[in-house]
Amino acid sequence: MARRFNQIAFIASPTPDAREAAEMLMQRYDHVPPEEADVVVGLGGDGLMLQALHRFMGTGKPIYGMNRGTVGFLMNEFHLDDLIERLEVAQRSIVHPLLMVVTDVLGLTHTARAVNEVYMLRQTHQTAKLKISIDGQVRLPELIADGVLAATPVGSTAYNLSVGGPILPISSQLIALTPISAFRPRRQGSVLLPNHARIRIEVKDPEYRPVAAVADHTEFRRVARVETQLDRSTDLVMLHDPGQGMDERILREQFG
Repeated sequence: MARRFNQIAFIASPTPDAREAAEMLMQRYDHVPPEEADVVVGLGGDGLMLQALHRFMGTGKPIYGMNRGTVGFLMNEFHLDDLIERLEVAQRSIVHPLLMVVTDVLGLTHTARAVNEVYMLRQTHQTAKLKISIDGQVRLPELIADGVLAATPVGSTAYNLSVGGPILPISSQLIALTPISAFRPRRQGSVLLPNHARIRIEVKDPEYRPVAAVADHTEFRRVARVETQLDRSTDLVMLHDPGQGMDERILREQFG
């Protein structure tokens, strides 16, 4: 019987536990370099999963993570046995990244993609002053805050949740736009937007109140403007054991 995946690659975070786990798996199972594989097995934590999704972005290559890190929200449990069988029955979770387009104070344009979130954050003691437009219409003329964050459903349980944003079901087709330590309007909370929304955030007085923009782990400084929206043309595929998919994980997170 034909197997679902014939070429397996192993990657690992640099921690001793992850390295040791990868070495044991490579001794037990046939493997190829990641570029030749039709599935990648990652050993580490959520950081390793995010790195793998970025590394193989645009290839459609599925990532099956096993937790050898700290939290492991995106990962499966680690077992040496039955890896082939687990891959055969694993469920696919397909998500799309946010595309961030940054214009800096020199007028230069930069792009990056985010699996979790795009956020803007003040660079100095001065609070940021931001103007927020949705689909070409100004919705908030001035937000005075440490910054603001746009999160995907996958990223809604990470930094977004820490700054008071909501947890989004993976199938919700929403983006959470969440202020970071808002000073004015004082009661400005998170806003839920349809995932086709085009978000534009302009920095008011960027020379005096410099702001950085970040897409996951890619950072740009001295930003004048950020535009972000979901990149539906890019599929990111994660594999999870039956009953442990992203919908189930986020539901468990919602109920504590």
